[in-house]
Formats: sequence, structure tokens, C-alpha cells
Amino acid sequence: MKIVIPGGSGQVGAILDRAMTAAGHDVVVLTRRPMRERDVGWDGETLGHWTREIDGSDVVVNLAGRSVDCRYTAANLRAMMDSRVHSTRVVGEAIAAAARPPRVWLQMSTATVYAHRFDAPNDEATGVIGGGEPGVPDYWAYSAEIAKAWEREQERAETPHTRKVALRTAMVMSPDRGGVLDVLLRMTRLGLGGPIAGGAQYMSWIHDRDFVRAVEFLAERDDLAGPVNLAAPEPLPQRAFMRALRAAWGIRVGLPATRWMAGLGAFVLRSDTELLLKSRRVVPGRLLEAGFTFDHARWPEAADDLVKRVRGGDRVPV
Repeated sequence: MKIVIPGGSGQVGAILDRAMTAAGHDVVVLTRRPMRERDVGWDGETLGHWTREIDGSDVVVNLAGRSVDCRYTAANLRAMMDSRVHSTRVVGEAIAAAARPPRVWLQMSTATVYAHRFDAPNDEATGVIGGGEPGVPDYWAYSAEIAKAWEREQERAETPHTRKVALRTAMVMSPDRGGVLDVLLRMTRLGLGGPIAGGAQYMSWIHDRDFVRAVEFLAERDDLAGPVNLAAPEPLPQRAFMRALRAAWGIRVGLPATRWMAGLGAFVLRSDTELLLKSRRVVPGRLLEAGFTFDHARWPEAADDLVKRVRGGDRVPV
């Protein structure tokens, strides 16, 4: 099977590329900086020679978009919006123009599309879409608008022969260097892995191997289209999440942090507090209804597995 991954040079793309290549598939990565034989250059905005890879492929998994691991300045937020919308648009144009279009287009989206809430989990049918919550920073609403525009661009694409799925993905936990787990483990080792702003905000996550399995599952299930949550079925409050990660690493104490301390830490890491403070309580309603089973459904066991892989050297620079 030929799989094309636009924007596949980041952390999530590397996970998918390794797994699909190991499974014997022909994987092509579209990237602005091609470095390997299987890399093909593109700019994420305009049609070019790269469209030949789309034509005749079986599956397209579009992961393109500026990283959210940055300060949420006005310029960076605009870059996030433009990179996601423009790349999705041009992928849709390439699929529409293909003589032999792929049978499925899996489009990256984000669990951030859902509202900041504590009262109930968000599934695809009953979840509350974010953007209008009272008492949250204005740029949190803009983050939700980015997610909505991202999905809307895929919906608008005229690809009648290609099934379309929007992957509303939670934080993908892998042992790779530079990924989100790497950052959280660094905080844990420094003794900083305690509750942040009380720690009641929910953290949604998915184990890297379940992420790959879910992508494979969705690629094969011709009856599934539209938004699908890629998240483990048991999100948990940040304080419990970090407690389990500390236990997996063997550290008993994690110092708590106030909201302003979290802001200072995010500034030092050149990141943003939304990633730490927004409550993302997302559950995989459609995956479970379709019969998908998670190998790593609970975070304590998933954390144990990931830590063993980190200590065993199963780490790749991102």
C-alpha cells in the first residue's frame, strides 16, 4: 500500500513513518526540507511535482501545520492558522485533480477543538466545541477557531472518490526525544512534575502505538468518515496524570506550580500555558463504537510502558 504523509517530518509523522515502513508499506513524506530518498519537497501551499505522489496512492495522511510548541503570539497564531488551512486546501486540490485519487484522506485535526470544561467528557456526538467559553483567554478561542477552520477546509474539498476523516488527536505520547513526553519527563526529573494551578484540568492523551493502530483502523474502515477522536478512553486530571508519570519514573515528589509559575515556565520553554492549563476531556466515542480496542487504555500502565522504552533506549530525535 502506498501512503503519502504531507508534513510527515515532525514527531507524529516520524512515528507513523517508522511504523508503516516497518509494516512493509511504501511511505512517501512531503516536506519542505527533503533529506532522504523517500522525502519529496513541497511548500504546503501550491501545487507542484509532488502531486504525482498523491495520484495513484492508497492513503493520504496530512499532518502539515506549524508546531503548537511555541509562544502564542499574534504572528505565531496566524502562522498556525495559515499553515493548516493552506496545506489542507492544496492537498484537497491535488486529490481532486488526481486521475487515480486515494481511497481515503486522513486529515490531522486536534482535541483542542473542544471546549475547556470539567463537567463531562467530549465525544464526537455530544462534545461541546470550543470558542465561546467564559473566563478563558481570547487566544484560547482563536486556537479553537484554527481547529474549526482546519476541519472546514477538508470538508469543502471536492473529492467525491476519496473518503475523508478528520483526526481530532490528543497528545501523542512516545519515547522520542523532543516530544511531549520528553518535556514532561524532564519536568518530572527536575522535581517539577506536580499539580499546575490545582491540577484539576483534564489531560487527554494517546499512546503512540495505539495512535498508529487507530490510523490503520480508520484507513481500512470504509464506513467511517468525518471527525474521529484519537484519544485514550480514560482522560484524567493533570495532578493524577503527573502522579502516575512520577510513579513510573520512580520519583515520589513533584512540586506544585501556580498559574503564574506555569506562565513563567512556559516562557522559559518558549511554549504557552494553554498546553498546560486548558482542560481537554476527550473520549474516543466513534472508535469504541466501531469496535476499536486500545492496547494502552489507562495512563498508569501506558506510562510504565513508555518509561521502560525510554530507559531501554527506544528513542529517536525529533
